[in-house]
Amino acid sequence: MAARARKKDLPRRTQGPQKALKLGRRFLRAFLFAAEKHAGQARKASTIPYIAHLMGVASLVLEAGGDEDLAIAALLHDVVEDCGGVPMLKEVRRRFGKRVAKVVDGCTDADTYPKPPWRERKEAYIHHLRTADADTRLVSAADKLNNVRSVLADYREVGESIWSRFNGGREGTLWYYRVLLDEFLRRKPNRLTRELDRSVRELKGVTHGQRRD
Repeated sequence: MAARARKKDLPRRTQGPQKALKLGRRFLRAFLFAAEKHAGQARKASTIPYIAHLMGVASLVLEAGGDEDLAIAALLHDVVEDCGGVPMLKEVRRRFGKRVAKVVDGCTDADTYPKPPWRERKEAYIHHLRTADADTRLVSAADKLNNVRSVLADYREVGESIWSRFNGGREGTLWYYRVLLDEFLRRKPNRLTRELDRSVRELKGVTHGQRRD
């Protein structure tokens, strides 16, 4: 018999009639702002517009019960890192408020150029996540889940050659997601962290299944 889904983890629509969350003009402005700032950017080694990732993260945040502020932060979570550093964070705060800016800042692993070395950045981000608030952890978990799902989909298409896209290579990338997952699971698990757990385990399984060394 299939395990019964945990009621508290189900999307709002499955828990009986409820008033839908209304996304207003702020959300639309945030979407247009993100689309403008990330214009011309694409996902790693693809022609997929980068905004697709941001939309995916925002969708996961909303499905996990996030409100409009968190959905906006999801759309903007990479804008500081990829589009302007600290001055961009100030603009986000001015346009969308302190709460959104705090989450965007919390999801940023580098706000200076050039960026610090890959391993240094990732270790610093993991350390930061240990004291991050619930808002930041929710958006961060959605970001990592969307990323791992993309890696899995691409791995099925191109196999081991996918690792040439990543600064950490195969072992570094798997290390990063495993340690991130451990950090997320230190708090009370939720639907996003459980999905991330499944996806990271699947990624580890398919990649290690191809190893011959």
